[in-house]
Amino acid sequence: MRIRLVATTAVAAGALTALSAVPAQAAEYNSALKIRGIQYDAPGRDSNRCSGGNTAEEYLTIKNYSRSTTVNLKGYVVKDAAGNKFTFTASHTLQPGDYVKLRGGNGSDSDTKNVVYRDNCNFMWNNDKDTIYVYKPSGSRADVHSYTRSGSDADHNGYITYHG
Repeated sequence: MRIRLVATTAVAAGALTALSAVPAQAAEYNSALKIRGIQYDAPGRDSNRCSGGNTAEEYLTIKNYSRSTTVNLKGYVVKDAAGNKFTFTASHTLQPGDYVKLRGGNGSDSDTKNVVYRDNCNFMWNNDKDTIYVYKPSGSRADVHSYTRSGSDADHNGYITYHG
């Protein structure tokens, strides 16, 4: 009896260890809105000047993967591992299959050009590694992905695709 109890406890502890070892990017969330990809390293030498810099070349592509639901981005939040964040404060609707590129720098947001600017000339994503979080207006997580330059970007072009 004691041997069976010890074995059962060991199996349960092993299962808990295995569950806690699952990386954050392995979680799948019930959300139409997901990260399609990220240009985490802007082409060329990084320059976060508002005039003449290349912050706008760093972007996150978010796509509506629903087949029937339109998603309004107002209230959605995008964060990185360091706590840098961007909140969609204006209405920006994504029809099923539509996407938006959230770019750094300053510019004019446009539904027709599928772009929203962070109006911040600092780079948000780290060039070596980072974690990207997307939260719904309710505060629940819509999607999350982590990357490393060496482990996630096989061709080292600074772009990673998540949900094709």
